Amino acid sequence: MQAFEFYSPTKIIFGPGTEAQVGAQAAAYGASRVLVVYGGHSAVKSGLLDRVISSLQEKGLAYDTLGGVHPNPRLSLVRDGIQKALDFGADFLLAIGGGSVIDTAKAIADAAANPELDIWRDIWLQKIPLKKALPVGVVLTIPAAGSESSEAAVLTRDETLEKRSYRSDLQRPRFAIMNPELTFTLPSYQIRCGIVDIMMHTMERYFNPVENPLTDALAETLLRNVIEQGRTAMADHTDYTAMSELMWAGSLSHNGLTGLGGQGDWSVHQLGHEISARFDLAHGASLAAVWGSWAGYVSEQRPARFARFARNVWGIQMDEERAAAEAGINATVDFFSSLGMPTGFDSCIGLQTDEICADMAYRCAYEGTRTIGTLRVLGQADIEQIYLRANH
Repeated sequence: MQAFEFYSPTKIIFGPGTEAQVGAQAAAYGASRVLVVYGGHSAVKSGLLDRVISSLQEKGLAYDTLGGVHPNPRLSLVRDGIQKALDFGADFLLAIGGGSVIDTAKAIADAAANPELDIWRDIWLQKIPLKKALPVGVVLTIPAAGSESSEAAVLTRDETLEKRSYRSDLQRPRFAIMNPELTFTLPSYQIRCGIVDIMMHTMERYFNPVENPLTDALAETLLRNVIEQGRTAMADHTDYTAMSELMWAGSLSHNGLTGLGGQGDWSVHQLGHEISARFDLAHGASLAAVWGSWAGYVSEQRPARFARFARNVWGIQMDEERAAAEAGINATVDFFSSLGMPTGFDSCIGLQTDEICADMAYRCAYEGTRTIGTLRVLGQADIEQIYLRANH
């Protein structure tokens, strides 16, 4: 086992009806004035927002609300939320929703605690180290991003369509309330994207140049479980076992557990960010669209890791490494396709010109100033080749 540090302080409150505890949990973490952040109609129409507010009121907590968060959360709404938090005097952020809502709340919490700093220039671009942030709590409604237990958040800058992630342990939520029954009414597309996202958060950690037998086995088990339960969930969105397993897997996939001792790759996320920012494509769909092309490109130099993946996740029994690697990649791509997820550009953003593929590579490489990946380090030319391979 390689050296690592593991920090996962988020308190998990899991099970039916647990959203009734939100007021007590927020109060226990010192909240008195809570800014509630949510997405759109579902939180209102389902009555969840009202139940959450009632729970806050029962504990004597003041609240204000900020709705309107969309997938691929935008910097502009975060700026609105920062001002609202400051005007209201918020001392706690509560996110009701999935990854986009949680990431929006995290960003507001960062900047509202540091009003002298600009959220994008100073914090997100890491010009000034973050030393404090308002506490964040979560009522999770979508099994996908794992942001409820992670240190990461992602924002898109509206003016330039730059999509950037920011990591700080100060962003880890104090608690996450997870009632799988809240997922029963989700649209099928969100569940499908969520399954891909959960798998990707695990595979981005798994496909790295360092072997750690126990960590690798944990990741493989999680992937097998998500594949099995994902198939069940797609057949019946109200299957409690399937949806509860996916919800918990989402948290485990992004709290660091499945990458302990490794050197996470994260290339597919970087590739996908350029696509989702430019075309406003759902995060999970953007990842599915490029994973097969990335895997095929990288496995040419690193077939052994993909061969192990094929054998231990998909049960493929082939002795020859390259054949096993290719079979495992194909099995994964076929699974994404069975979910109705794109496995190339044509089925999501349409075929692109070579010039657009080159421009996305240029932007992904930060104008040629960085490389991505660890399993195989990728420069701008490599990134362009992967986009061209996905352009089918």
